[in-house]
Amino acid sequence: MALKITLLVLFFAIMIGVGIFCRKSASNVQGFVLGGRNVGSWLTAFAFGTSYFSAVIFVGYAGQFGWKYGLASTWIGIGNALIGSLLAWRVLGRRTRLMTQYLKSATMPDFFGQRFNSGALKVAASVIVFIFLIPYTASLYNGLSRLFGMAFGIDYAWCVLGMAVLTAVYVLVGGYMATAVNDFIQGMIMLVGIVAVIVAVLNGHGGFSAAVAELSQIPSETAPELNGAFVSFLGPQPIWLFGVVILTSLGTWGLPQMVGKFYAIRDEAAIRKGTAISTFFAIIVAGGCYFLGGFGRLFGDVIEYAPNGSPIYDSIVPSMLSNLPDAMIGIVIILVLSASMSTLSSLVLTSGSTLTLDIIKPAVGKAGKDMSEKSQLLTIRLFVLFFIAVSSVLAIIQAKSSVTFIAQLMGISWGALAGAFLAPFLYGLYWKRTTPAAVWASFIVGVAVMCACMYGTFTKTTFISPYFSSPINAGVLAMLLGLIIVPVVSLMTKVRGKEQIDHMFSCYDRQVTVRATDALEEE
Repeated sequence: MALKITLLVLFFAIMIGVGIFCRKSASNVQGFVLGGRNVGSWLTAFAFGTSYFSAVIFVGYAGQFGWKYGLASTWIGIGNALIGSLLAWRVLGRRTRLMTQYLKSATMPDFFGQRFNSGALKVAASVIVFIFLIPYTASLYNGLSRLFGMAFGIDYAWCVLGMAVLTAVYVLVGGYMATAVNDFIQGMIMLVGIVAVIVAVLNGHGGFSAAVAELSQIPSETAPELNGAFVSFLGPQPIWLFGVVILTSLGTWGLPQMVGKFYAIRDEAAIRKGTAISTFFAIIVAGGCYFLGGFGRLFGDVIEYAPNGSPIYDSIVPSMLSNLPDAMIGIVIILVLSASMSTLSSLVLTSGSTLTLDIIKPAVGKAGKDMSEKSQLLTIRLFVLFFIAVSSVLAIIQAKSSVTFIAQLMGISWGALAGAFLAPFLYGLYWKRTTPAAVWASFIVGVAVMCACMYGTFTKTTFISPYFSSPINAGVLAMLLGLIIVPVVSLMTKVRGKEQIDHMFSCYDRQVTVRATDALEEE
């Protein structure tokens, strides 16, 4: 116990120390929200990765999908690395940085407002962010309850409050730069921790070969004809696995807290390095989490089950770790805290800045008043505090009562955000012909699909088909519909302000001077 508490105190002290150290960088709005657009490759790559992979992945998704698909769930981590990290950086990174700097936009809703010259689009995007990020934020605490109960025997509410207070301190004091530096530290803990945990768990079952051999003897309920289903290449349900890969990988392209990392990166060299670093991080952390979860069925005799006999997925990974040495338990606690706090800080900073810069500031301007830099900064900080408080209360209510709405809505959040934003953001960066009407269509369809799926869940009715009744597969449907609807509607509607749009896209063509080591001179 002394070792666990020592690790926690040291971890907390470092996080707060970083916040205090970075306080000068948070003296204005650009510094607080974007780090002055001067964040290097390592910090940006780790901020991207740690915002991507939270305790929801480590405890919830790894346990759930590892139980369903076995070792084939590792494909989810590989997809996260190749599609969600490598391709996201290559496709979005440079253009996002250039366009948002030209537009002077600090948030995704502001990008839509500036790019399509529509204040209504900015407000609509802000409302979507506000509605769907709160349950997403509340869900981050879920993975902590069982692990802290196992390690310390303390009440879940105290875990939530401790994490909330600590995150609030360093975000409010140091802003984006403190978040980025702490994300780097937390990311290093996650890299080392996940490797150590995998080795420890497999050694407890006689090593990798023995664990795989034991797993191969377990039959699958969904594919009884497939021998060794849980060690097969694509697992017992490859079509369902494909849906998870697409949502958790391609979905990041439309999440404001993820795309926002590209707004702040320093330069071209940082983008190139960040692409490699972020991809490596995702392979180790995401691949490792899902690979570990793939062995969950070896612990079927110790996990918890619901009254109907189905496994409680959040109990699988904690059960796998319960017999590890105390030192390893301490590392796991710090790992999960790191995963949760890094994502929490990113989400509340995104939410607070969006509401202030995209709704409050324009409203004050319409009233004939000018919102000073100091007032903007204070308002952002107040909203950050508000989001942390609300998410904490929701997490405690969910844990202390039979209210399941929060957890169910969290499953909808990722799909709604990605379904609404991915297509218009991507086309808006690359295609001059994209129109505001097409953006509206994507917003409406993305949110409508996920709300219809949620309604079907609550009323126990089938949404389209059993396959799309899953929020994950419904999220994939929302994204794919957006990718089709945006070009179709754009071709059917007129583009206005062609000269202004041409001027926007000229930011991609402006000439800059670089060192000879960065570019070869033509003859």
